[in-house]
Amino acid sequence: MTTATDDLLEDTLLGHYRTLPAAERRRIASNASPEIRLRLAWVERQMAMDRSPGALAAVLTEGREKQAPHLDLIDGVFQRIAAGERLQVMLTMPPRHGKSQRASRWGPLWYLRRHPTHRVMLASYGADLADDHGRWVRDQLREYAPTLGIRLDDGSRAASRFDLEQPRGSSVRGGMVTAGVGGALNGKGFSLGIIDDPFKGSDDANSPTQRERVWNWYQSVFYTRRAPGASIILINTRWHENDLSGRILETEPENWTLIDLPALALSETDPLGRHPGQALWPEQYDEAELARTHRAVGERVWWALYQQQPRPLAGGVWHWDWITEHRISPVAFRGVDLTRVVVALDPAGGDTASHDESGIVAAGRDTGNHYYVLADRSARLSAEARGRETCLLAMELQADAIVVEMNYGGDSASQTVIQAWRQLEREGATEGMVMPRIVPVDAKKGKRLRAEPIAQLYEQGTVHHCADFHQLETQMVTWIPGMDSPDRMDAAVHALTELADPAAVNVGSSSYADRRLAGRR
Repeated sequence: MTTATDDLLEDTLLGHYRTLPAAERRRIASNASPEIRLRLAWVERQMAMDRSPGALAAVLTEGREKQAPHLDLIDGVFQRIAAGERLQVMLTMPPRHGKSQRASRWGPLWYLRRHPTHRVMLASYGADLADDHGRWVRDQLREYAPTLGIRLDDGSRAASRFDLEQPRGSSVRGGMVTAGVGGALNGKGFSLGIIDDPFKGSDDANSPTQRERVWNWYQSVFYTRRAPGASIILINTRWHENDLSGRILETEPENWTLIDLPALALSETDPLGRHPGQALWPEQYDEAELARTHRAVGERVWWALYQQQPRPLAGGVWHWDWITEHRISPVAFRGVDLTRVVVALDPAGGDTASHDESGIVAAGRDTGNHYYVLADRSARLSAEARGRETCLLAMELQADAIVVEMNYGGDSASQTVIQAWRQLEREGATEGMVMPRIVPVDAKKGKRLRAEPIAQLYEQGTVHHCADFHQLETQMVTWIPGMDSPDRMDAAVHALTELADPAAVNVGSSSYADRRLAGRR
């Protein structure tokens, strides 16, 4: 018969066992008696469930729950929050990739196991969907209570709101509450708040009234229910550029961590380290399958639902299909013989990085008078930085001209480019390349007169984008004459205007000792 002292001693030893390295724990287990080995196996099971939501799922489903690198990122968010960090995290990823199962079900269950006196609040576009998530968490608590070590309170077990039993020595009950976006949450608060898809679909997100309703609910209802130190996770399919995620990123980007995981990687800065074009979950949906999906759902749904890059409806000058139907693949572009390449710089309205973006776009022309947008390096840059970035792009592509808009500061914009080139020469970076000629453009007037001929080239199918330049393309299709023209679009128009100018068609290679225009391929 064991005594309380024996139990305390055993608990102490098992607690120490948890702190040991895995190799040492295996050595102890291999030398233990069968009875002790069973106790140690129970401890190992508990330790596994403590690690992450994915690990908890693997234990309770006996390995049936799938794991993948992008789900590891979601697990990492919950681990950091459970460890005491106050986070506001935005998760964007395509459908059928396990985000809701992990973040709205296993995540809350794991978090409550770790913090049984805390409250989780989960909201979705409809109360029924939110209740489904709450019901699932509640049912796991019922089925696995002995394993999880936490139990439901007998007096509160509704799917939309349930409490946990008070832990021994505590007067506080934890639990979970669910609601539809727009619903009342009076008197309810949370330590961890989760919003999973605040919009039902495209029609919902494209409604200005509904977008404003969701925003007002987020500000006046959801956000005000935070307990001290609370964390928030927002899971939002990007149906519209001004949806809840877009509005938050516009108003307070510094307060949020964005984990953006498109179905196909878009840049070298992908959170998972993927190269552009690589699938998010190739074991489930490889590149070929995603290509079939792209064709089936169309451009607008593909970019919103799968790539998390919502593309607005066309404005008045450019149309989406003029861009998307004539985009050129890297393989096809290898067969193009360019006769000219130019880089265009549209400076921001000032000389500090706090101003608007500086448009820096490169384009080329081939022997058949087709035009190619080659690169978009636009960014918020200081005068010195934008001059250097322009020159680096010109060097990279062996450009024969740099087109500079002179709106701000007159000749100072071109002088900044010249100074940047001289500095690169001193650094030895130009490797003997002669500086491209500077082509000044005075574009204070006639934005529409400049844009419309270039838009006609797009309509005729003679302009091809060599990559997905999402921000540039969005500016193009949403620009309406009379609006201020954005810098990326202006830079692209300047570059293509220079290439399409009949007076510039016969610019020869004899002007350059490095013969950059001869035998470009």
